[in-house]
Formats: sequence, structure tokens, C-alpha cells
Amino acid sequence: MIASCTSHTGKDGKKKETGFSGNPVFEGWYADPEAIVYEDTYWIYPTYSDAFEKQVFMDAFSSPDLVNWTKHERIIDTAEVKWAKTAMWAPGVISKSGQYYLFFAANDVHEGEVGGIGVAVADRPEGPFKDLLGKPLINEIVNGAQPIDQYIFKDKDGTFYMYYGGWGHCNVVKLSDDFKELVPFDDGEIYKEVTPRDYVEGPFMFIKDDQYYFMWSEGGWTGPDYRVAYAVSDSPFGPFEREGVILEQDDQIGRGAGHHSVLKIPGEEAYYIVYHRRPLEETHHNHRVTCIDKMEFDEEGKILPVQMTFEGVPGRPLR
Repeated sequence: MIASCTSHTGKDGKKKETGFSGNPVFEGWYADPEAIVYEDTYWIYPTYSDAFEKQVFMDAFSSPDLVNWTKHERIIDTAEVKWAKTAMWAPGVISKSGQYYLFFAANDVHEGEVGGIGVAVADRPEGPFKDLLGKPLINEIVNGAQPIDQYIFKDKDGTFYMYYGGWGHCNVVKLSDDFKELVPFDDGEIYKEVTPRDYVEGPFMFIKDDQYYFMWSEGGWTGPDYRVAYAVSDSPFGPFEREGVILEQDDQIGRGAGHHSVLKIPGEEAYYIVYHRRPLEETHHNHRVTCIDKMEFDEEGKILPVQMTFEGVPGRPLR
């Protein structure tokens, strides 16, 4: 049930309706949110936004209606992932064959260091997640892409791809059925670079009307110019010609808006963008909060600029 529509005063000093999600959707410093629907429940898996040496665990949040959220603490941590020491970032999640998989980056890895993208598995969406490999799935710097910010994409034919990359470069790789290794493409390549113009990090992919919408974050994550842009292609491999920016700072709402995911209501053409932003009163680069707003399209299928709000979105039960 949606909560009754009595109002309360939020941090911004404005009245919010409890029948709306509100922004941020839950308390705490959380960034890089990945949203997904598992059965009749919404889930958000974010990065715990703090100093690198404190990013040693991940929490998750679940909701039946986008309004009421339950926190699931420490669904994975560095005690479980022996090779991860710090900087656990940007969960990428997917379910397959009754199990739940969480891909993550760790250690802010550079050339010659141990770290990069790992994968964990659990029997439930809230974990606890167990390290699947005991080592990174991707440790190397390939095509200039730091192995971070992984997004797991299931194509129309059931093939699973992973888009990833920081430092201004994005690769796509093909995953094995058990997510334990990378599979060569038909041409024998393992890594294909698909970097669009102005790409920085945070790739995301979805299909609408048989078109591939590829999205990413631009600008600097510590600054106000962080933003989301996108491209559209007939192929999951591009070419991706930049269409433009659809989410950016609003001097009345928040700054540093980016590193998002897209949430689609099952069976409906209703889309939400789930992202982080920095509250206006905050200047610390790690003070980022998770928000949700509507994402809409024009008649030609182009994504309209997103209007950030304090209210968020109306409650929407899945049951």
C-alpha cells in the first residue's frame, strides 16, 4: 500500500508528500546507484560514499512501492572478498537461474596492482554475497579503461555483455553463462572499445523500440559539472553518436548529478532515472545522495531533459 498523503518537512525545508519517494530516497551518503526489479520488489544497490579506506562494504535497499525503503546492511565486504582492500564501487546486479549476482570494482586499481572488477553470488537479493572467483574477473587496463563502473546487460538473444570503464574509455566484453570468465567475440577479440565522445565513466544500456540506448557520465565526479549523456544505436556495439546531456546540475535543487541507472516498470512504458547528486549546501566531494526522478521520451524516441525534484516520484506498488 502507498503511504497516506500526509506531509512532512524534509532537509530542504520544503513540504513533501509521503505518497512520494522524496529525494533523497533514503538517508545516508550513497552514490552510483543501480536500480533493478526482482519479482515484486524494487532494489537499489549503491556505493557507500566515503573516503576510499572506508569503502569496505556495500549496503542495499529494497521497497515495495518506491516510497518505503528497507536497508540491508553489509551485503558484501572486504572480509569476504580477500583481494579487495578498499574502494568498493558501483554495484552492477543481475539475476540468473535463481541466483543473484553482484559485480563490483575494488581497490581503485592502476597498472600492476591487484584489483578491478569482481563478481559475487547469493541465493537472495539481500545476500550475503560470496566471492565467486577469489580474484578479479578483470584486473588489467585494456584500451585505457580502468576496470570500474561495470554494467551487466542482457541482450535480446539472451547473451550477457558487460560495459565498463573509467578514465574516459569504455569497453564491452561478453560473459560466459556462469559469469566466471570472458568469452571471445566472433572475431576473436575479448575487449571491444565503444567509447563515445565526452565519455568519462558510468556506462548504462537499455533497449527501447528495438534501439540500443547507451548512457554514461561526463565531467568530473567531484565537481558540479558531473552529468549524464546518451546515444542511440541499432547495435549493442555502436557506433554511439552522442545525442546530448539529459541530466545535469540545477542551482535550485542539487549539483554533481550523475552515475545513474534506469528503472523500467515491468510491462509498462514507464521509466525512472536513479542517480546521485550533491545537495546544494554540501561541498564535500563524498557527500552524495541517491535520488529518483521521471525519465520521459519525445515522439521520436529522444530522451527529454530530466527535471530534478525534491519530491521524487509517486508511490508505485508492483503487486
